[in-house]
Amino acid sequence: MSRLPTVARLAPPAGAAALSTLRTQFTLVIFLLAFLPNLVLTLSARTATPSPALLAWMLLVAALCGVLGYLLSGALLRPLSRLQRELESGRLREVHDDDPAEIRALRLAFTQLLERLRTEQTRRNAFMATLVHDLKTPLIATGHLTQALVNLPLPEHERREVGQQIASETGRLLALVQQMADAHRFEREDVRVQTAPTDLRVLLSGVAARLAPQADARGVALSVHGAGHASVDASVLERAVTNLADNALRYAHSAVELHVTPEGLMVLDDGPGLQADLTDLAQPFNAQPTTIAGQQYTVGTAGLGLFITRRIAEAHGGELRYERRQPLNRLSPEPAVSPTPSPSAVSSPVELQALPVPSPVTPAQPTPAAPAYTALSIVLPEVLP
Repeated sequence: MSRLPTVARLAPPAGAAALSTLRTQFTLVIFLLAFLPNLVLTLSARTATPSPALLAWMLLVAALCGVLGYLLSGALLRPLSRLQRELESGRLREVHDDDPAEIRALRLAFTQLLERLRTEQTRRNAFMATLVHDLKTPLIATGHLTQALVNLPLPEHERREVGQQIASETGRLLALVQQMADAHRFEREDVRVQTAPTDLRVLLSGVAARLAPQADARGVALSVHGAGHASVDASVLERAVTNLADNALRYAHSAVELHVTPEGLMVLDDGPGLQADLTDLAQPFNAQPTTIAGQQYTVGTAGLGLFITRRIAEAHGGELRYERRQPLNRLSPEPAVSPTPSPSAVSSPVELQALPVPSPVTPAQPTPAAPAYTALSIVLPEVLP
């Protein structure tokens, strides 16, 4: 958990400290507005009034103006003081009848801010709980496998299998740590990428080559389609596509397609699709569960991949889109064309009456539509052929 930066606060000058409150400033303004006209009138109407009496009168007027300024400033700032007390107590109440429009707007802004803070805190708590679970699972598995490798007299082939399982669990841990680092980097608003002209087909081919063993293990066909060039940060964009493709391989039934399109990059799979809004799922700290392929998951770290991909797309000036659509590499069937009858087949009316009545023809059944694919697209500002 990051600590808030410590800012050194300089002590204000002695004169500024005396005027550091709004009530003091309001009192001074009201005092001057009330006292200066009296002072001008008194000095302009000066006759034979003794100087001590005039001085006493001016002191009395000054005292009355000061008291008036203090009372009026308190009345003007009463709604603000009440709001301050409510914020300090942590219980922000409803709008009061005597609240001016500015205080009502300020109260609404504080209410929305506190609501966002509560939501963020809830998300972070859920994220930490899920993170601990996701880290603990491979660590426990690695510990058990290590104990078996050290304490049990395993044959050579079983030792190799245990070693491969340990390497797999270690890879899961490293991938989770990498996602955490990426989420921390891309959570900031001022994310910058180093763009250069890139062959998008080569980028997708590299992703497919690295994920080919995973696709083979799951029995899923992984293919690359299309071609194009764009000015992107190849390593960062490749990470985003890898997140989408890895997620697609996890839930696809039989096929995953990586496409270069005129709008950018697209990952399609024949899985069940997202069961919640993309905006809700693509959050690093989300406590809302989601259902995928009939199983319920707490988003937690599962939302990191989509969040990182969305922020990478936004850093390139684009966006992340989701839709259900037909696969791009599948052609629609050609419409059936009725054969044109030959001239010899045309008969006279008498011959037509002699012909047997044909049996009714059963209409052809419509061709079932291809199943809808899950399509997640990284839209880029410009894609060149």
